[in-house]
Formats: sequence, structure tokens, C-alpha cells
Amino acid sequence: MLCSIASDAQTINDLINKVNLDTLSLKVQEFSGEIPTVVNGNTVTILNRQNGNNDLAAEYIKQQFSRLENLTVTDQVYSTNGRNIIATQLGKTNPDNIYIICAHYDSLANYCADDNASGTIAVLEIARILSTQCVDNTIVYALWDQEEIGLIGSNYYSQEAASNGANILGVLNIDMMAYDGDNDGLFDIDVRNISNSIAMKDDIISVLNNPTYGFTLNVNVVNPGTTASDHARFWNQGYSAVLVGEAWSVNDRTPFYHTAGDRFSTLNLPYYHQLTKLIMGYMATKAGLVNVNNSITADASTITATQTGANYQWYNCNTGQPIPGANSRAFMPSVNGNYSVEITLGGCSEISNCYAFTTLGTETFLDVELTVYPNPVKNTLKLETSEALNLNVELFDITGKLIKTELFRGTSNQLNLKGLPVGVYLLSVKSSNKSRTFKIIKE
Repeated sequence: MLCSIASDAQTINDLINKVNLDTLSLKVQEFSGEIPTVVNGNTVTILNRQNGNNDLAAEYIKQQFSRLENLTVTDQVYSTNGRNIIATQLGKTNPDNIYIICAHYDSLANYCADDNASGTIAVLEIARILSTQCVDNTIVYALWDQEEIGLIGSNYYSQEAASNGANILGVLNIDMMAYDGDNDGLFDIDVRNISNSIAMKDDIISVLNNPTYGFTLNVNVVNPGTTASDHARFWNQGYSAVLVGEAWSVNDRTPFYHTAGDRFSTLNLPYYHQLTKLIMGYMATKAGLVNVNNSITADASTITATQTGANYQWYNCNTGQPIPGANSRAFMPSVNGNYSVEITLGGCSEISNCYAFTTLGTETFLDVELTVYPNPVKNTLKLETSEALNLNVELFDITGKLIKTELFRGTSNQLNLKGLPVGVYLLSVKSSNKSRTFKIIKE
């Protein structure tokens, strides 16, 4: 049996579908102080992000960026209380061609989940996904400080960029993107006829209207758009820029604007998810995905990288360390565990997701001996065996993280997947002398 795993995404549609609502929801709650989080090893609550009181928020952002591959993180301290947190993903083909996705992270009151934890966390989620890819053009993920007191952080950055002659081709600013009071899916693109801003707007709409992506949003173009957010500072320097956010143009914006009533419970999460996915699609399109295939296949004894003609380094995912001498396309583990491979081709490196290798030293279940269905599955996965067996069942997500484990007996059992995010999972089934791993698609 050969198991094929599409590891990190290879298409824009794959990247769009990796935007995870559970991750967005958790991090918005952490960043708006609804729940505690850990920053620099300490359990903290980020309740307030007002000017002069938001260093904890800045450290949270730095920590999130620093955990990602292929990013250079800059803590841009420009005044006593002002600091932008910026992560740069260098383009492999056109490093001087720069696209910026940005949001402000400061606030005017406690919580402020919509304004602008929503935008901040969307930027972090897109960075989490897109940073796994080799890209043609440079992507800058920027979180601005002091927007609420005069767009100061973005003004500093844009002026410096202009004086240095930075070739910024587009700036997508996000400011409040998670409130949709009437559930009509309407959002605004604020634009002005400055540089190629109109073309930027058109490109976003092209992504929205691509039937492959399946968006359910509706766009309202505001021209001339507002100057009351960070994109305007780039307009001032002659750069192309737009603002994307909830529908202020028809007064469908949070009624808790600039107050401590702006809480996570007031957000429209499906709308937030859709809008983040749309922005992901646009940024991936502009980034330009370099064609490195980082999928892998596996059988009972060997894990193999799909990409041919490259350089390879296999990793032990449990330790995060490279495996000495494991530099071939095919890798035969000596012990069961979680493994990934870094693939380098033409100066571009991508790392696969981890594969849970569990079949060493055991026979593989035949199709007639073990049946797992339905696949794709919505809520309940059924496991049936040709004879009564004791089974150890483990479910892993695509990164190799153990999600749940069960001990089953008999010939017919069910695994409850209700509540798990949509995506790809790995199911390991073991008896005393046989095993098999299945790729499960959760709808």
C-alpha cells in the first residue's frame, strides 16, 4: 500500500483552504485578552494595546513571526512608544519586487477584537501559511503601531521606504474585518486613483470571482476611499494601496467601535474566515509560487519525496533536528516516529509536513482485513475488521500532531470526528501484529 500525502500546498487553492478558523479564533482571543497566552515563557493576558501600553502585544507578534520559516523579523523602534513589527519573506526570482500585507495592532480600549485584533491575526495566519512556500516576489508582513493616534507607525515606514527607493508594488491594509451584522457577506475595498491602486482592486475582485475558490462574499468598491487608516500613508508616497475590511460604506460595522464592548463574542466568524481566505488568495497570487513539489509518499518501509532532481534533508519532527546522512530522495526510518523532508531545488527550499511513520516491523492490513469509511468524512468514521481485534487507533493532523487516540475492540467501531477542522488527517491503526496508515479527508 502506498500512501500519498500532499504536504505543504502547491496551488493557490490549497493555500486558501489552509486558512484555519480555529487558529484565527484562538489567536484573536489571545490577542484581545479574552484568554491568557504565553509570551516569552510567561503566562500573560493581553487585555490592553493602547499607546504606551502595548509592548506585550508587540512581543506576542514577534514571537509568532519568529516561529515561522523563511522570515526575517524586524522590531522597528521609531520613537519612545512606537514600534512596528515587520517580517520579510524574500522573493527568490524578483527580490526587489515588494508586496505588503499589513494591519495596525494598537487599540483605544480594552479588548478591541474587531479593531484591530482581527486584522493583526489575519496577517499572522497568512504569514503562517505563505511562509512555507518559495515565492517569486518579496512579501512584507507588517503590523503597525500608533495607528489610532495618527497613523504614525505606517507613516514612518512609508516615508523611509520612499526615501530608500523601495519598489513597493502594492500595499493591502486590513482594518476591522470580522463584523457582518446582517450576514450579507458584504465588504469594502477602499481605493483611489493613485499609482496602480485601481488595478490592485481589480485583482482582488478577480480572485473573489474565481469559481475555483468558492467565495460567498460580496464586494463594494469605495472610490474615493477613506484616508483614515494606514494605507493612506502609502498613497501619500505615491504607492499603490487599498484598504480591505467590513462594510463601513453601508454602516455595517461594529457598533462597539473604539470601546471595550468590542469583544470576540460580537464577531461574525464565518465572514471573518471567508475574508481572510480571500486576502490569502490575493497575496499568494501576487507572491508567485515557485514550483517545488514538497509532497511525499510512504509505504510500509520507506518515505519518499515526490520531487525529483533536488537536494534532500530528512528531519526527526519530534526533535526538530536533521537526521545525519539522510540526504536521499527516499528515507527508510530505523524506528517509528514523525519525519519530514526539506527539499532544495534551484536555490529554493521547502519543508514537507511531518509524516507519522508507524509501520516498522509489522505486517500491513489488507483491504479485506480492514475497511475505513466514509472517506471523505463529515463527523463519524467507521472501522470494520474481518475478525474481532484489539486496535490502537491514533489520529494525527497533517503536521504530525497527535489529535486523539482510541482503543477499539470487536469487528465494528466508530471514531467521532465532529468538531475537528476541515482538512487532511492521518489515521494510524495497529493490532498486535499488523498496522496501516490512512489519509483521511475531513469535510
